[in-house]
Amino acid sequence: MAESSRRLAADELKRELQIRVNCIVEDADYSIEDTDEAMHCLSALKDLKVRPAPPPEYLCPLSHQLMKDPVVLASGQTYDRLFIEKWLNNSSRTCPETKEVLPHSELIPNLLMRKLISLWCNDHGIELPDKEEQGIIPESDRYHFNSLLDTLSSNDDVLEKMKAAKLVRILTKRFPPLRAFFQEDSVAVTKLLHPLMSGNVNDHPKLQEDLITTVMNISLHDPNKKLIATNPVVIPLLVESLKFGTLETRSNSAAALCTLSSLESNKCIIMKAGALEPLVKLLDEGPLLAMKDAAATIVSLGVVKENRSIAVFEGAVKVIMKKITDRILVDELLVLLAMLSSYDKPIEQMVKLDAVSCLLSIIKEDTSDKSKEHCIAILHTLCYNDRTRLQEMSRDESVNGTIANLALNGTTRAKRKAKEIVEQIDKYFSGS
Repeated sequence: MAESSRRLAADELKRELQIRVNCIVEDADYSIEDTDEAMHCLSALKDLKVRPAPPPEYLCPLSHQLMKDPVVLASGQTYDRLFIEKWLNNSSRTCPETKEVLPHSELIPNLLMRKLISLWCNDHGIELPDKEEQGIIPESDRYHFNSLLDTLSSNDDVLEKMKAAKLVRILTKRFPPLRAFFQEDSVAVTKLLHPLMSGNVNDHPKLQEDLITTVMNISLHDPNKKLIATNPVVIPLLVESLKFGTLETRSNSAAALCTLSSLESNKCIIMKAGALEPLVKLLDEGPLLAMKDAAATIVSLGVVKENRSIAVFEGAVKVIMKKITDRILVDELLVLLAMLSSYDKPIEQMVKLDAVSCLLSIIKEDTSDKSKEHCIAILHTLCYNDRTRLQEMSRDESVNGTIANLALNGTTRAKRKAKEIVEQIDKYFSGS
């Protein structure tokens, strides 16, 4: 799988492992299923760690999996036969990658690619997946899965709904092809979330947790992203669950919103639903994994400038400064802080929160090059045209030479920003 897909899979497994371990540690009457699931997650994480990542050209652009039967489309692009046939059957005659209209739909076997993939698999002791693993859902499984959704949408027995929700969550996690079921059935998402659509969203916390986690699972399937976000039920329920749910529910809701926000058209939908306020709150209150999900979602939404001002209004700068001062998620939160420092209001807040000394101290520490780069970029924004802040930096520089050192030894971007700050300090304070 592609590196981004491996990271998503690892985060999903870590999230599930954290839930199971919490159950085992905190509940004296934990179940055998909890221990089995925890062991499964650990085993899968180990496989991800030791299994080499295939060259990206060996992956189907549609499935992001190793191609078993690579074929060439009229556009010249190579895809796995199962997935491109499904694409051509369900859409207009266009190439998924280039978007060009195809003169014909004939598929030509890419024998060289097939041989190269086979050799790579042999060299690394990897077996190519069979057809079921690649994406064909047997009719019996399709019928069973649909019956579970019917239970969620029509059965009045809460216990039956809880059993069905738990199974759907497990199946969409363990058997990724089932995520495509929601793409094929336009009402499937509504049926899934039906139990949360009447009364308070968190009347039954475990049921809510399983359903929201399932939304997170199915949002990993790229064609579902638009389908989920444009369903008028889903985003409001995710935002409500971000506000009112267990920590696991809130974290998984943030993870689902993060995945959905990777599609540009979804960012404004998520913002208009009021997601930024509970995301900032989760960033402040949540455990580490939940904070990471919240930060990643705010960064993704922050690509739209309007969302940055809303995040600042909701108190993001104060929360970020508190976390990085305590050295929590420093790399991730500096990315967010750099993104927010693009206009006056957050800059004023950073200055009041002693950002200059905090950022200088991070640069002095043995932190990553990227963190130092983000720190100096923020300092450049804070201080370049502010003599008061420059004077504060000048005093530190005369003792520690932090910025001058970065101007010599940092990344290309860090060197440039550091050099400009040193020049400003020399211009105004060299004689003092």
